[in-house]
Formats: sequence, structure tokens, C-alpha cells
Amino acid sequence: MIRDTIKSAQVTAMKAGDKERLAAVRLILAKLKDRDIELRTASSVPDDDAIVVEVLQKMVKQRRESIEMFRNGGRDELAAKEQAELEVIEGFLPAQLSEDETKATIERIKTEVGAASVKDMGKVMAVLKERHGSVIDMSKASGMVKAALG
Repeated sequence: MIRDTIKSAQVTAMKAGDKERLAAVRLILAKLKDRDIELRTASSVPDDDAIVVEVLQKMVKQRRESIEMFRNGGRDELAAKEQAELEVIEGFLPAQLSEDETKATIERIKTEVGAASVKDMGKVMAVLKERHGSVIDMSKASGMVKAALG
């Protein structure tokens, strides 16, 4: 499980004295704990790896946005800090599909669902997220689906 990998990475970072990595791993664990607390009241709980991947993907998106804003604002030192956190977070995510693999997957789903125009984008995105949400960057996939249906 991904959560176990993250916890062991925390111990490894502590033993190695790697303060930056330790801080990033602790941040991940704190976000996971927050998500666990949110799910206590939920009627159905997805499996643990799906929760972890969802949290990690959200954190990656936040870091990328922050890096862009810091670079635009001339704060390269803060952008570098965010970049270091981003690399740690991405290290725990499952391997992402390449752009070509993503396009092929989109084409298969498009044919399967019978999508013909941009109006059917929601159908394709729903199936794509359900089946491949953990290994595809959905923000990039959105543009690819739109291009495939356009």
C-alpha cells in the first residue's frame, strides 16, 4: 500500500537527517489524516490507495500552481522549495501513463461510449477517471479529450 511506503519514507528521512524530505513526507501524512477525518462521516469509503492517490494528485496540482505563481512573482527561492516538495510527492504516485498511452486510452473509451462530439465529453471523462484516475493527470486529459472530440 502507498500509505505504508509513505510511513516508511518518514522513518528513513528521520534516520538520514533529511529535513526537507521529512517535512514534505510529514505534510503528506497530515493531508492524509485530514482526508481520513473527512471520510469518517462518509457513507461509502473508497479503498485506501485510491484515497492516497487522490490526496497526492491534489497536492501535486497545488504545488504546480504555486510554483507558477512564485516564478511569475520573482520568488525563485519559494518556487525551488515548492519544486522540492513536488518531487517528493510525485515519488509516491503510481507511474503515470505517457501522452501516447493516454491518447490511445481516450480513443478506446471514446469508441466504447460512442462519443461523437464535445457534448459527450462528460461521459468520456467519467469513464476515464473511474478506470484510470490514478495513473492519468486529469487536467491534461481534459484537454486531450476535448481535442479528440473536437
